[in-house]
Amino acid sequence: MSQTVDRALSILPLLARGPADLGQVADALGVHKSTALRLLRTLHEHGLVYRQRDQRYRLGARLFALAQEAVENLDIREIAHPHLVQLNEETGHTVHLAVYEEGEVLYLDKVDSRYPVRMYSRIGKPVAITVAAVAKLLLADLPEAERRALAAKLDYPMYTSRSIPNAAAFLQELAAVREQGWATDLGGHEESINCVAAPIRGADGRVVAAMSVSAPNVVVTAEELLALLPLVRRTADAITRDYSGKDTA
Repeated sequence: MSQTVDRALSILPLLARGPADLGQVADALGVHKSTALRLLRTLHEHGLVYRQRDQRYRLGARLFALAQEAVENLDIREIAHPHLVQLNEETGHTVHLAVYEEGEVLYLDKVDSRYPVRMYSRIGKPVAITVAAVAKLLLADLPEAERRALAAKLDYPMYTSRSIPNAAAFLQELAAVREQGWATDLGGHEESINCVAAPIRGADGRVVAAMSVSAPNVVVTAEELLALLPLVRRTADAITRDYSGKDTA
């Protein structure tokens, strides 16, 4: 039974490369045509493969529907939370998870610092979109036209002397973030708070969320926080693997 299941599942990646006829499927599996036909018929009955008029087989619509349903039911917060807790335990600092929705970047999860000085960010609340490290990662992944349109309509409050002042500077920052694959906020929102962030990607490689570690400079310096970047990126990669089902290497 396990061999039959294994052979049937082996047909799917074969057909993902393009339609194939019965002989090609049989050859790829190393089985007789009658065996390949039996497997194809079973997959066809479940809508996972479809036989075309030219007698070649391709992936069926039901497979795509199942994949879409699976993606829609993935809960990035549930998947990420254990990793955020572990990172918090290793560093002691505040850890955030954020997503981009309808023109805003929202905190989806937060694990508080073990230190007495706490951050006042709240789950469900929007971040300071022009300066937050998580926002830079999420917006940097948008298509260029969308990035430019969004940058043009944003306000650029000068929270501190290090805040991004205008759309041109913001787009330049997003380009750098897109290139390097990580982001920082070093006193851009609050003079005393620094942050490093890394992206979480879906199976298609697009950024679906961003996570960060933040700390006040009375606890660690900006340089000490930046030294945690490799750990932050490894954590984001681990979440990506769990979320997408793909190795990030």
